[in-house]
Amino acid sequence: MPENEEQQQTEKLVIIATHGGEDPERASLPFVAANAALAMDVEAVVILQGTAVTLAKKGCYEHVFSAGLPPLKELVDSFIQLGGTLLVCTPCINERKITKDMLVENAQPVKAARVVTEVLEAKATLNY
Repeated sequence: MPENEEQQQTEKLVIIATHGGEDPERASLPFVAANAALAMDVEAVVILQGTAVTLAKKGCYEHVFSAGLPPLKELVDSFIQLGGTLLVCTPCINERKITKDMLVENAQPVKAARVVTEVLEAKATLNY
């Protein structure tokens, strides 16, 4: 790829979240970082794995609050409005009997190959 084309590409940050409402701080911090990235014109992708997939279930993230941080609902709504990408581990939702129609509107179920692709395309990856 010519150097000038590479410079025009948007930087990308992938954040892998593995904690749900059982750990409000760790559930919220990925979205704090993702919103900061989006505000800096950096593409942000949040991947929910493990118990974090419960946050993508309609009605769940509205009840997660962490001291010192905005409510998770506010963080996720802002993340989506700013154009963030929310990916959810398909095997993890299947294990928890969460079906696609139970997920919030912008959540996209994905398998491992998509996760690997996102990470390889990113300039940096964070794990919470």
